[in-house]
Amino acid sequence: MTIGERPTPSRRTPGHSSGSSPRRAMTRALISVYDKTGILPLAQAFVEAGIDIVSSGGTAHALRDAGIAVTAVEDVTGFPECFDGRVKTLHPLIHGGLLADRRKAEHVAQLGELGIEPFDIVVVNLYPFADTLASGAQVGDIIEQIDIGGPAMVRASAKNHASVAVLTSPDQYEDAIAAVLRGGFSESERRVLAAKAFAHTAAYDAAVANWMTGLVEEQPSFAGIALERTSTLRYGENPHQWAWLAADGTDGVANAVQLGGKEMSYNNYRDTDAAVRAAYDHVRPAVAIIKHTNPCGIAAADDIAEAHARAHACDPVSAYGGVIAANRSVTLAMAEQVKPVFTEVIAAPGYDADALELLRSKKNLRILVVTPGRTERDITQISGGFLIQDRDRVDAPGDVRSGWSHVAGPEADEQTLADLEFAWRSVRSVRSNAVLLARDGASVGVGMGQVNRVDSCRLAIERANTLGVAVESDVESAGGAQAGSSSSAERARGAVAASDAFFPFADGFQVLADAGIRAVIQPGGSIRDADVIAAANEAGIPMYFTGTRHFAH
Repeated sequence: MTIGERPTPSRRTPGHSSGSSPRRAMTRALISVYDKTGILPLAQAFVEAGIDIVSSGGTAHALRDAGIAVTAVEDVTGFPECFDGRVKTLHPLIHGGLLADRRKAEHVAQLGELGIEPFDIVVVNLYPFADTLASGAQVGDIIEQIDIGGPAMVRASAKNHASVAVLTSPDQYEDAIAAVLRGGFSESERRVLAAKAFAHTAAYDAAVANWMTGLVEEQPSFAGIALERTSTLRYGENPHQWAWLAADGTDGVANAVQLGGKEMSYNNYRDTDAAVRAAYDHVRPAVAIIKHTNPCGIAAADDIAEAHARAHACDPVSAYGGVIAANRSVTLAMAEQVKPVFTEVIAAPGYDADALELLRSKKNLRILVVTPGRTERDITQISGGFLIQDRDRVDAPGDVRSGWSHVAGPEADEQTLADLEFAWRSVRSVRSNAVLLARDGASVGVGMGQVNRVDSCRLAIERANTLGVAVESDVESAGGAQAGSSSSAERARGAVAASDAFFPFADGFQVLADAGIRAVIQPGGSIRDADVIAAANEAGIPMYFTGTRHFAH
């Protein structure tokens, strides 16, 4: 054979390998695909290698239209496709050819006795169930996209990978063509393909089961998790931990489009997810700056640059090396404020052209376009199992003013109520115990992660009075508000406070009152609520109960 000449696989009888090679030569293929991307070059390579093709339905028509010789499935089975195509390949003359283990003499003998010709390679991809579901289709249309014959062929071929190679994605076709030219797949290569095939059907079945369970159960008793690695990360939370990303191909941070900067790390993804959630808790243009999954600044304003300036001013010391998320497109004015500050990631639904050009000048800044996804449930692994809960959102009855109870002090004025509403929507994103101070639609102090609420109150006040800077104009450059800049003392005085859970004693509230807080919002529900209410009345500070808790471990 001259260099560049294509090897022609030798014809063989079932059960025999091609000479001494560990590769199994291929003489017969079964092709049945919904997604026909790349199928014509693959089928043409099969024909040129002397591989006979059996195909069904639309795939057979597409191949014939391209001039590729095909044997129809019904010509093999002697039985027509029926029930709107629901039954095509579910037949012993097909599945016998997939499942016969040609390492066993009795299986090879049965193939001859039953008149079944085996398949060497199977190319199948499935009906687009997940895409149909995501499109908002009706139940009947979704059910029609539950593939039956496809998964059956995939699983049969994968089980019998000792004899059959199975392809489930167009991404595998190029390697398959190379394998054909090499004389077939080796046993180890077929095993790798089989593992991918079983993972493919597992993910498909999990999606169907999750949807169907959700249809019949308000509180589902099943949650299928099928994760496919889409990228390997440098490491996990620490360098000695291996980590990878599984993106589902829909929306959310895992599926963000990166426009610049270094590759994302494990910690980058976690912080960015927290930042995007925090920004989108607000309806107005809002920016959240996150460090170690906790906010060091959140603000909402009429303009996204103003929101960023106010968020940054809350705690410019901690904002250094943080993650920024905006719920509106980033403008040049905002980009000019971001540029002087060392930032790991910026995430937004879009970027003005001049803003993107400026941000890309920071070569290490990871620039993401994120469409926020709607995750219905949080799933946390613990030793021996999992914890599953509905995702906490700011959508409970007590998350709007009409659901609040005024329990102490005078009625708050409109500006104070607006600040309480902002503070309440913002405290959800803070790890408990959480106390957030706010004024004029911006956080000014955040106390988080303490083991008692009194310490959270003290921390929020200390951070408000020592770490922040004043924002005098509607849009002030945040670039100068970095570590070492002058702070604005007594920012706690006149701010409002939100607590993610009730005050178990009056001491935490008293810390806030002594610092000059002008109003407080909290869930209520403590056995000592009366003591806290009495303290608020004595101080003359308005207090509102939401009846809703946003506690976050």
